[in-house]
Amino acid sequence: MPEFLKRSWAVVNLDHLAHNVGVIREQLQPACMLMGVVKADAYGHGECYISAELERLGVNWFGVSNINEAIALREQGIEKPILIFGATPPEHAGALSRHSITQAVYSLEYAGLLQAAAADAGVTLQMHIKVDTGMSRLGFVAAEDKWEQTVEDITKACRLPNLRAQGIFTHFASADELDEDGAGYTSRQFEAFEQIILQLSERGILFELHHCCNSAGVMNYPHMHMDMVRPGILLYGLLPSGDCAGKLDIKPVMELYSSVSMVKEIPENTAVSYGRIYHSHRPTRVATVAIGYADGYERALSNKSRMLVRGQYANVIGRVCMDQLMLDVTHIPEVSAGDLVTIVGQDGENTLTFDEMAELCGTVNYEKVCLLGRRVPRVYRRNGKDIVVVDYSRIPVK
Repeated sequence: MPEFLKRSWAVVNLDHLAHNVGVIREQLQPACMLMGVVKADAYGHGECYISAELERLGVNWFGVSNINEAIALREQGIEKPILIFGATPPEHAGALSRHSITQAVYSLEYAGLLQAAAADAGVTLQMHIKVDTGMSRLGFVAAEDKWEQTVEDITKACRLPNLRAQGIFTHFASADELDEDGAGYTSRQFEAFEQIILQLSERGILFELHHCCNSAGVMNYPHMHMDMVRPGILLYGLLPSGDCAGKLDIKPVMELYSSVSMVKEIPENTAVSYGRIYHSHRPTRVATVAIGYADGYERALSNKSRMLVRGQYANVIGRVCMDQLMLDVTHIPEVSAGDLVTIVGQDGENTLTFDEMAELCGTVNYEKVCLLGRRVPRVYRRNGKDIVVVDYSRIPVK
């Protein structure tokens, strides 16, 4: 294993990433393209090595949140097309052009500002039109009372001389909800998107690429795959929701580990950690573990979660601190300082997941991986061997 501080660390399994890409491709028609969504540092997995691996695996496009993420990919040598989903200030039109980055355009007003900036810079920008079919986030609004105006506005945006409309897309709000209400809402979103495309085509506005399916859409709505799909969480081996369980043979890409710093004996009725919200109910062996909320292991997990030590579950006791937390290891007498602690992953016959952690916090697995702190090194594994370590805390500021 490459040398690094074995305090707390994440293992990112590139073999599992390749497996997941293969599983996703099996769901697609041969002509359907695959966009790898790598925003938010590839959902906490590290966009540098994840993106390089995805490009090696033949992913057709990349999706990011903002221009900084897009430029970072270009600086790392990524050559495939990149789409920015969010807003880019128009004054960065020159940078969009220099780095061959495609921008989502979501209103006529924004299109006008981008057009003016592109004209001033003497460039023509690639864009994908974003249609809001029910997410109520960014996008030209596809609502009944705005229908004609929306078609007219998109038409005007697509005819601006310094903007080239290569694609059009929308985003599903409930594709991971498979009850009647959720499925019905997704179907109505897709129908609205198709109607917008049809009416634009009648005006001579045509697009090379039409796309709408996120991870849940890839899994649950194959007839909506269109020209390209945009999996995010699915690439990383996590499910969009419990409704999607058992549908695809995906493998988690990330595991999370820490280590025992100290083991001590405390007597009955001894307070543990800040606020004294836990008192030992018997003589207790306490293992202090080197991870805390500054690493992304949230304080909300205090007195709720568990970890694996020597293949056995051990409960978190007391409040999670900034840098450390405590486990009750009374039932595992052989635990000692330096022992491996599995936070997410498998140890022996037992397993812990980001889904379990998310449920205890009342949130989703997306948030748990994205919140993993930058002082947690990412250890990249291929063919069963650890090949490189990225330690953000030791990367100098330029």
